[in-house]
Amino acid sequence: MTEIILMSDPRVARVGVEECGDRLVSVHRTAPLLVDERKQQDSGGAFAYVRQGVLDRLLEAQALLPDGLRLLYVEGYRPPSLQRHYFDEYAARLRGDHPDWPADRIRSAASRHVSPPEIAPHSAGAAVDVTLADAEGRELDLGTRMNATPEESAGACYTGAENVGEAARSHRHILGGALTRAGLVNYPTEWWHWSYGDRYWALMTGVASALYGPVELD
Repeated sequence: MTEIILMSDPRVARVGVEECGDRLVSVHRTAPLLVDERKQQDSGGAFAYVRQGVLDRLLEAQALLPDGLRLLYVEGYRPPSLQRHYFDEYAARLRGDHPDWPADRIRSAASRHVSPPEIAPHSAGAAVDVTLADAEGRELDLGTRMNATPEESAGACYTGAENVGEAARSHRHILGGALTRAGLVNYPTEWWHWSYGDRYWALMTGVASALYGPVELD
């Protein structure tokens, strides 16, 4: 079984960042992507922004999909303060469920679902949460709801999980094939999370440094 490297792994934090300067761009204004609005309230509209290099690769992935299928974009950029809120909230839930766990185990377990704020790909504008839809925009079955935790899904949120149906497994294969060919990498505990240019991407692809670090939306 291939090792799963979590975001909390020190190897991720050790990757340096050489910021390339790509700006954050809105997928609403600059791309013919199908965009879901479920994260609008949480982020005040920031969810619709990604780095230009990420957007370019999403469009490439869209073009690689079979006829009748579309990418459904759900979230990209996440302000650092919101990332901290999500991480702290999930870590607190884990502490409540497992009061005997030490702090390092809580941090590691939390990072299966929410990246530690200091290295978060979403806060660099480098990560996207995406799924598949049909030609009419109806979301397809990929085995779990997007953002399902490992606890609630019995691990079915993991990209390679075996406890999902045949249709969901096929859809994950199609989604992953297109995004991988376009140059993004998956975080294997979340079938929906893909990134380009961040520290995790650099580590997984063997690139010396990340292209994107944390950024604030103007």
